[in-house]
Amino acid sequence: MLQIRPTCEHCNKSLPFDSEEAMICTFECTFCKDCVELLHHICPNCGGGFEKRPIRPKTLLHKYPVSIKEIHKPVDLKTHYIKFKIK
Repeated sequence: MLQIRPTCEHCNKSLPFDSEEAMICTFECTFCKDCVELLHHICPNCGGGFEKRPIRPKTLLHKYPVSIKEIHKPVDLKTHYIKFKIK
């Protein structure tokens, strides 16, 4: 079951359960579309790619609540670009 994290790890933008802007990697690191573009579609935590996060139906929120834990770890873009050889 996906956690459905509430914010972008980089910019801390709100990404509610029904956000069309939420992107995740294979480990559920969560970023907004704008930050994924800044990161050149490479997860700074695992090096994997991103996909659009599925939307959990409202009817399932009571039985399967979304995460309320915010993870805010702004990425040092210079280091990210060097690490993943981005120009």
